[in-house]
Amino acid sequence: MIANIANFFLNIFSAMNYLNITILMAIESSFIPFPSEIIIPPAAYLASQGKLNIFLVIFFSTIGSLIGAIFNYYFAYFLGRPILYKFVNSKLGKIFLLNEKSLQKAEEYFRKNGNISTLIGRLIPGIRQLISLPAGLSKMKLSSFLFFTTIGSLTWNCILAALGYFIGENKDLLLKYYKEISYIFLISGTIFFIIFIIIKNNKNNKKNT
Repeated sequence: MIANIANFFLNIFSAMNYLNITILMAIESSFIPFPSEIIIPPAAYLASQGKLNIFLVIFFSTIGSLIGAIFNYYFAYFLGRPILYKFVNSKLGKIFLLNEKSLQKAEEYFRKNGNISTLIGRLIPGIRQLISLPAGLSKMKLSSFLFFTTIGSLTWNCILAALGYFIGENKDLLLKYYKEISYIFLISGTIFFIIFIIIKNNKNNKKNT
């Protein structure tokens, strides 16, 4: 079953090249809903099979991420907050699965964390694609925006590439111990969630005291 699913996606992305990776990641990094998790791991898998170069996969995926982020930055920069929110609430915005709550969440995160949020935000699902919008709205200095966005995008892309490359290099091992690996991810995710809740509660307690 797992092998069939892997082969299905591998057939879809078998024609993937560096230009495709760049374009798809540019789309992913904009507000268009297209997850990077279905772009980089398959490309890294192909790299593990000798069909692509893993370092070029990371390089071009990061270039694509920057292109999409810059588009979002200038989109918000020139439109301004009233028009941007009007677009988010329009029919076209709904087609792109945008909503006012998500944008407000990204804005709040940016206000709390400042410029470095464009780095950390690239690692957080639900904020990753939108964090460039509040950066543009606040007219964040472009050089700082590019610096933090590059580091954040590069980190995220390296994680996904390592995952895809590991699967390609250890496909038989992964299939053999799939259940055990699933338990490890489940336990790790649970621990992370508990730690996140503890930290959040501590922050709330400090605010209330």
